[in-house]
Amino acid sequence: MKRYNLAPYVAEFFGTFFLVLIACGAVLLSQLGFVSAAMVPLAFGAIISVMVYTLGHISGAHFNPAVTIAFCVARHFPMRKVFGYILAQCFGALSASYLHLKLFPSGHDFGMTHFVLGIWPSFGIEFTLTFLLMFVIMSVATDTRAIGEMAGIAIGTTVALAALVGGSLTGASLNPARSIGPAILAQDFSGLWLYLVAPLCGAIAGAVVYKSIQCKKETGSGPAGCC
Repeated sequence: MKRYNLAPYVAEFFGTFFLVLIACGAVLLSQLGFVSAAMVPLAFGAIISVMVYTLGHISGAHFNPAVTIAFCVARHFPMRKVFGYILAQCFGALSASYLHLKLFPSGHDFGMTHFVLGIWPSFGIEFTLTFLLMFVIMSVATDTRAIGEMAGIAIGTTVALAALVGGSLTGASLNPARSIGPAILAQDFSGLWLYLVAPLCGAIAGAVVYKSIQCKKETGSGPAGCC
């Protein structure tokens, strides 16, 4: 009987769990006045960086359905594992939000993502920031010319910068699971579609564009690409 390795799925669960627990927890602490709002981007970037180094060798450290699907579209991840990864990520986010329910006083929104601009400007922000994130991930995760040991720092810094730039405008989700967990616990699904569709489109676009650059043979004295 064929044995299935559950370790990558467990790693995705815990990686997303700690991402939402720490990052959304920082948002809640900021809302309650315990920490400065300026610390929130740092929390997002730091926990991503830590989890990449902790679990990256087990699962690839996706922690994000948009990243998983984008990797699959770019043919860097098998389709048969996509559903299991997404399920683990969403359950991890939901579990973290449930823990927030038990830890924090009532009346908060579990660190939900909200946009203050119109729908399409907000869509554009989430799309662009997720494009950037996936562009960086593709570089450090798939390009042998990149310095792989710097993956955690590069990805964490990108997430922190995205939170700094887009946090006050859209919440800088960049991650459907990060938005789904708090939305379910808060029973507030207004605008949730934007945080599902925009990151997915941005991640796929980022993966496809980077792959086209990576694989295009350069002329002159530059290095040849992968194709």
